Amino acid sequence: MTSTTQSLPTNLHDRESRGFASDNYAGLHPEVLEALAAANGGHEISYGEDHYTARLQAVVGELFGEGATAWPVFNGTGANVLALQAMLPRWGAVVCADTAHIQTDENAAPERVGGLKLLTVPTPDGKLTPELIDAQAWGFGDEHRAQPLAVSITQTSELGTCYTPEEIRAITTHAHGLGMRVHLDGARIANAAASLGGSLASFTSDVGVDIVSLGATKNGALAAEAVVVLDHSLTAEQHGLVYLRKLNMQLASKMRFISAQLLALYDGDLWLRSAGHANEMAQRLASGVGPLDGVTITQAVQANAVFAVLDRDVANALRERFRFYDWNPATGEVRWMCSWDTTASDVDAFVAELKRLLALA
Repeated sequence: MTSTTQSLPTNLHDRESRGFASDNYAGLHPEVLEALAAANGGHEISYGEDHYTARLQAVVGELFGEGATAWPVFNGTGANVLALQAMLPRWGAVVCADTAHIQTDENAAPERVGGLKLLTVPTPDGKLTPELIDAQAWGFGDEHRAQPLAVSITQTSELGTCYTPEEIRAITTHAHGLGMRVHLDGARIANAAASLGGSLASFTSDVGVDIVSLGATKNGALAAEAVVVLDHSLTAEQHGLVYLRKLNMQLASKMRFISAQLLALYDGDLWLRSAGHANEMAQRLASGVGPLDGVTITQAVQANAVFAVLDRDVANALRERFRFYDWNPATGEVRWMCSWDTTASDVDAFVAELKRLLALA
């Protein structure tokens, strides 16, 4: 009997093609890919009892402060649902912006999987304030109302804006005074740190945040996120993550490969370098399109996103070359995202094409 080896295609896509639709479109950072390869080979204990996950605990302690603990998971939705479940009783509710990712893009997972009620608040820039929180933080002790016992903020927000440490401290102080805990959805936490020019602790543990969803996938990783518990009074038995993670199908058997990616990013400065570059490209994009007649930037460009309004026909023509998404089809608002691998030439080509189309229009 003779055997044949089937040759598999090595490239099914254009490796030089990049758009402005999402930082999820970008592939793995080469240093993350190298870390995955280095973690391969041999046997390591499964379900988190491996050397990589142990090292991750030390790194998280260095980044967020002694006592911080990390619970690696597969994706951001899982991280957010787990984090909120860990903070709340069955009757608890979460106050969040009406543009928060947990409200707009997670298909009701907090409600349907987490069993939690979301109490949303309209915001002009995607950011909550103590006053806005009070719009939903009421009815404590009322058996007819889901109890508002947590606040969730997104850093950076879904509108690309960034909370300052002072703004977050005001939120945590106010929320804690009401008996509420604070969750920070950090899918783009690295972009926030790069924008603020500070440490991760400076706008999380240092200002009273209780629990964080630590993002990595949008910054060059593959299916690698973590829940990080910062509140030292929240014991393992109280938050129950050791049980909730398995219950929610977020427990990786070969966890070393998730932890190895998180280490590649956070055990060093790759996370900050990559996010800083993405932010710089967004600033370059905003500087290029901002002065153009027919383009109105709608939000402050504080991280790696640019929101703008332009003619729908122009947007559709531009999409024939560069992929991006509508944010609000009713108003013509679109979102342009930059990634760790966006290049200056990508941005310049995008701006040149938009100029050409606007001139034709």
